[in-house]
Amino acid sequence: MENITCPECQDTGWVLDKSEGRSVAVRCKCFQEKKKNILMEQANIPRRYIHCTFDNFEIHNDSHKTALKISKQFVKNYPVLDVGLLFIGPCGVGKTHLAIAVIQELINAKEAQCYFIDFRNLIRKIQSTYSPDSTLTESEIFAQILQNDVLVLDELGAKRTTAWVEETIFYIINDRYNNKRLTIFTSNYLDQEEEEDTRESFFKRRGDSLVDRIGTRLRSRLYEMCKLVEMEGDDYRKKIKQASYRF
Repeated sequence: MENITCPECQDTGWVLDKSEGRSVAVRCKCFQEKKKNILMEQANIPRRYIHCTFDNFEIHNDSHKTALKISKQFVKNYPVLDVGLLFIGPCGVGKTHLAIAVIQELINAKEAQCYFIDFRNLIRKIQSTYSPDSTLTESEIFAQILQNDVLVLDELGAKRTTAWVEETIFYIINDRYNNKRLTIFTSNYLDQEEEEDTRESFFKRRGDSLVDRIGTRLRSRLYEMCKLVEMEGDDYRKKIKQASYRF
């Protein structure tokens, strides 16, 4: 006989609620926890970032404070939302941290079905399906990307666009937009229109803009379906690495 893991429901997933003077079958707490664990496993969050939460996000300037506030509000308002989020800023300022913190909170608090993928990995996964040795089809890859409640597409623009890449990503973004499924993006590249800003910032120094990397059509759809969250600051990961070398 197998060991019982939950004494409350005897592993059936159901308990009787007698709080209102009558017995009603309701889901056991263990069932909810198992569901959340499954959703977390399916979210494809990299091990390096599995620790990322709102509580351990470090605030170093006003842009970080604002980004954290917007992220928490996004979770609070879910699922009554019309637009996703676009985190833009230099490397190491916490864009990916916040994006993952959002989906972890959505899984734990709202039991949302979420999925994380890096932009370059997505392109490689789709391209790999064209190999005769592939165990996955293109439609199976698209199903992972299109059917989740919330998608995080990390490092948008990290791979310079080609006609095929632009068409593929537009198909994904447009499908999610038309079906009102929320998408969260992160990118190291600023929108070209923002370059008129007179501030001295990393954006002016790095050359390419987001439209240079993903094309005008994608850029137009992106800003229609997302709230821009601009983050500034030094590369936090670089600081941590340098500190580890000190004796």
